[in-house]
Amino acid sequence: MSTLLRPAPVGALPLDSSPSRRRRRYLWRALGYLALGVAAVGILMPFYWMVMSSLKTNNEVFTIPIQWWPSDPVWSNYADIWAKSEMTTWLGNTVLLAAAVTLLQVFTGSFAAYGFAKVRFPGRNALFLAYIGTLAVPWQSYMIPQFVLMSKFQLTDTLWSIIALQAFGPLGVFLMKQFYDSIPDELIDAARIDGMSEYGIYRRIMLPLSVPALASLSLITLVTTWNDFLGPLLYLRSPDVWTIQIGLKSFISQYNAEYALIMTGSVLSVLPIVVIFLLGQRYFVEGVATTGLKG
Repeated sequence: MSTLLRPAPVGALPLDSSPSRRRRRYLWRALGYLALGVAAVGILMPFYWMVMSSLKTNNEVFTIPIQWWPSDPVWSNYADIWAKSEMTTWLGNTVLLAAAVTLLQVFTGSFAAYGFAKVRFPGRNALFLAYIGTLAVPWQSYMIPQFVLMSKFQLTDTLWSIIALQAFGPLGVFLMKQFYDSIPDELIDAARIDGMSEYGIYRRIMLPLSVPALASLSLITLVTTWNDFLGPLLYLRSPDVWTIQIGLKSFISQYNAEYALIMTGSVLSVLPIVVIFLLGQRYFVEGVATTGLKG
């Protein structure tokens, strides 16, 4: 025992701090940073090419070899797209649709998740598994019945069709339930003993404690709705209800395509999402890191 507790000689290096081991550790760390840098360049390269293509003429977009920087930037593309298209209408429809779907999904997802996580009723686990199991069903398998249903309600060719179909989502319920499971049941039981109703507990306790998870769900839903193409393509036929993703296809005709304006519109469609993500990045990372932790 005395040998095990004997202090190391003064000036001696621990085994983990030997020069060779430290060099190997620094080498692996440098290789890791290099791999992350290469991956980051590969991910950001298409976005860089999109921005640079928005500053080219239509014939220069697909020139060989690729021009990574336009010789004469065409800044007028950002003015021409507003003059040649209904960009204001498309952006307005997209903002309205994304905001409505996000608010509804956050409300319905968090409200249903509270019931599954903190309210005890017969068949709760079976109902939750059945609801979450719909995530495994591809949308293409039931989009025709949905279209028939929307046609019966005369909601096709309106934004209400997209809002009605996307107001509820199992992914939001799953994410919020995982977060609510980490909140102690003793806190909820104490509020019930004090006479607070289930609606009061949800509004005054659960929602304030779940801001990071709500931010994560909001960002995921907003990006998904903003970038949705197939849904609006099926239901929105009139140009005055098009979203920006559907509106960009109007620059493609049977015999020609205005690629420079398509890239310009793509930049304008991506820019709001980038700004929103940068503003909410802290809450998004915190929500993803805490979702699923129980304790």
